[in-house]
Amino acid sequence: MTTRWLKQLIENPDAGPGRIFAFFIQGLIIISLITFSLETLPDLNPAQRRWLNIAEVFTIAIFTAEYLLRVWATDQKSLFIFSFFGLIDLAAILPFYLSTGIDLRAIRVFRLLRLIRLLKLLRFNQAIRHFQRAFILVREELILSTLVTLILLYLAAVGIYYFENTAQPEAFASIFHSLWWAVTTLTTVGYGDSFPITAGGKFFTFIILMLGLGIVAVPTGLIASALTQARKEE
Repeated sequence: MTTRWLKQLIENPDAGPGRIFAFFIQGLIIISLITFSLETLPDLNPAQRRWLNIAEVFTIAIFTAEYLLRVWATDQKSLFIFSFFGLIDLAAILPFYLSTGIDLRAIRVFRLLRLIRLLKLLRFNQAIRHFQRAFILVREELILSTLVTLILLYLAAVGIYYFENTAQPEAFASIFHSLWWAVTTLTTVGYGDSFPITAGGKFFTFIILMLGLGIVAVPTGLIASALTQARKEE
């Protein structure tokens, strides 16, 4: 009975305890990303850093237990271990135990892609019939597009922080400071109040700009085509 319940908890996130557990893990991922970002603030005192370290140890313990449970629960263990989510789960906890000096906590953001399975149960209620139908037609694509945009936004802030923090400690003092640059760059606004000066930072900015062009265009195209289809159906 216990074995079956644990497998349902891990493998069935659509209802019951499995859904509660899935949302708990997603919330813990967000908390771990926030604490990771807070650690980059330059003016933290020792007590604050100690609490952030405690939070990191706690989340690592939960993620480790979850990873081991997932490996145990699956029938094809090697297939899960070398799958996309299996490698992401492992890479997010392994450096903590190996003390390699490589911080991969930022990649935990990819684990939020599991929310797609949970959000498929949501229903959208719109006042306008055409927009309601259009959003229904492309709801999964829009959710995925929004989630990918948030992931890229966070990774852009992390990337530019590591490239430019040493060269521009005031403009890119932390990941939170870098988020403004990430927003203006990904949306292709580019106010120019903060910009990279290192070669690595400039190349990284070029990549983010190219991605930003797609991020702006994809949702617009999806909604436009869905509205056209909704009108044809009516």
